[in-house]
Amino acid sequence: MNVSVGTLRLALGCLHASGEAMATALAAGVTTFDTARAYRESERMLASVVRGKRVCVVTKGGMKRDGATWRPDGRARSIREDCDASLEALAGVAIDTYLVHAPDPAVPWATTVRALARLAEEKLVANIGVCNVTRRQLDEALEIAPITVVQVSLGAGSDAALRGGVVARCIERGITVMAHSPFGGPKRAAKLARDAAVSAIAKRHGASAHAIVLAALLDLDPRIVVVAGPTRKDTIDDCVRGATIVLTDRDRDELDARFGFRSALHPPPPAPSTGAEVLMVMGIQGSGKSTVATERVAAGWERLNRDDRGGTLSKLHSALDARLVAGATRVVLDNTYTTRVQRQGAIAVARARGAAVRGVWIETSLADAQLNVIERMLEAHGRLLAPREMERARDPTALPPHALGRTLRVLEQPELEEGFTSLESKPFVRKPSSRSRSAVFVAHAATVTAKLEAAATYVASCTHEGGPQRCWCRPPLPGLLALLARAHDIDLSKSTVSGTSAAHERMAASVGARYSQRL
Repeated sequence: MNVSVGTLRLALGCLHASGEAMATALAAGVTTFDTARAYRESERMLASVVRGKRVCVVTKGGMKRDGATWRPDGRARSIREDCDASLEALAGVAIDTYLVHAPDPAVPWATTVRALARLAEEKLVANIGVCNVTRRQLDEALEIAPITVVQVSLGAGSDAALRGGVVARCIERGITVMAHSPFGGPKRAAKLARDAAVSAIAKRHGASAHAIVLAALLDLDPRIVVVAGPTRKDTIDDCVRGATIVLTDRDRDELDARFGFRSALHPPPPAPSTGAEVLMVMGIQGSGKSTVATERVAAGWERLNRDDRGGTLSKLHSALDARLVAGATRVVLDNTYTTRVQRQGAIAVARARGAAVRGVWIETSLADAQLNVIERMLEAHGRLLAPREMERARDPTALPPHALGRTLRVLEQPELEEGFTSLESKPFVRKPSSRSRSAVFVAHAATVTAKLEAAATYVASCTHEGGPQRCWCRPPLPGLLALLARAHDIDLSKSTVSGTSAAHERMAASVGARYSQRL
């Protein structure tokens, strides 16, 4: 990113900016402008304002906008079409940096990044970057393309990029960080002016609370550029003021106590050991975490589990802090913890209280996890829940199929560098079935018939609509097999599935049953 065009590490976010606001920002010393193809006429408006000026234009593609709905589109063709459209709209104003709005869950991330890399290879843009990524997604992108800019949400009420290690990775690799939404959106922005801690600092500098938050973000590292979206001259001037404030050590301490930005970016060393241990049992839904935790509880450990207690992970970690302060010496946490952000809170609490943080990651195949989720649903409800029931439910026994898919898309396996004292990977091992009967399951489209000894037959069918997988009973998902097996004491691993399609074959494989092709 060409930040040499100006000394101000402030970019005007052009989503809501008028041409007048753009011109006002330029006159106030702002030389970096952040726009996007999806921002309607923003690019054309910006071109008319900055043409002939020394500025840095950052624009983005890979996002479709339909009214109030925003939808990532990471297809290679879409990335190229969006870039071409931006070049046309900017009409000769060079694109310094081209970003992909966000990973598209329907497109392999590598496909999107390779398309982005081609834009730089063909010299259509000077630099390329990514937005709204996890540490894992950033690392994958860095292996494919020369990423020089990463744009993430960072500010009041939004510190996941710090806690998840994205900003730290950027600093390590010399990558510019563009921090959008510094005031946390309209609702949080309004509350900042009434924030007592920030207002006290603002008073010492003769500035606004918003200017202080902006200054706090810039103070974290010289590679950070803040993207703010002021639309009036007074708010533009206020942001420019924030970009020039020099904070004192007292300011930094008070801001860290209020927001924790600095300690999230640079975690303090652990407190002296108290001999306490915190065990984090981690894995995707249905990986068997509760089994490991139950074994520890039997050995005298105290268990903290969000499914049992309700509430948020933040509240759970507050409870962990309280227990360690009260003298607890062995605490096990068996929560999903599939991202660095989710894990950071527990690790920080344990280290601050002098507890060793030991991690166990349960390696589980998707097929095993799906069967475990289904079995848990059948045990709790006695049946497979309908899609609407799962959508309304708020408990772990009613997970829909897409919940596992969503988890796998953002999965970041734990690493020792996150602050673990030790980290173990443990494969999931299914216990041998205690069921005594075998069966031949005959699959017809979305109906399964179980044929047992003495010619007994039992039928189960999926009654839900086709299309995207919203229920557990439509092949290749094994819900109907599990339902019949549970009801009639059938050992799936000793059974056979007779079917007519690849979906039926995958269904058999997912439960360890033999498969026979029926013509």
